[in-house]
Amino acid sequence: MDTKLTLKLDKLVIDKAKEYASSHKRSLSRMIESYLRLLTERDMSDSKDDIEISPYVKSMKTGVKVPTDFDYKKAYGEYLSEKYK
Repeated sequence: MDTKLTLKLDKLVIDKAKEYASSHKRSLSRMIESYLRLLTERDMSDSKDDIEISPYVKSMKTGVKVPTDFDYKKAYGEYLSEKYK
C-alpha cells in the first residue's frame, strides 16, 4: 500500500535528484523508496549474529601464523625467480 510522505529538502538536491531519476527512467518516489528499503534491510541483516563457519572450512586451518608485515608479493616474486632459474 502506497502512502504519501512529505519531505523538506534543499531545492538544488531535489532538482539534481529529479534529473538523475529521469535519466534512469525512474520516478523520484520509487528511487527514494528503493534506497530506504535497502537501508532498512541492510540494518536488519547487520543485527543478525555472526555467520557460523562450517566444520569443513574450520578443518582447513593449518595452524601457520603469518607475520603481520609479511610481504606476499615479494615472497611470490622470489618463489617465481627460483622456480624459473
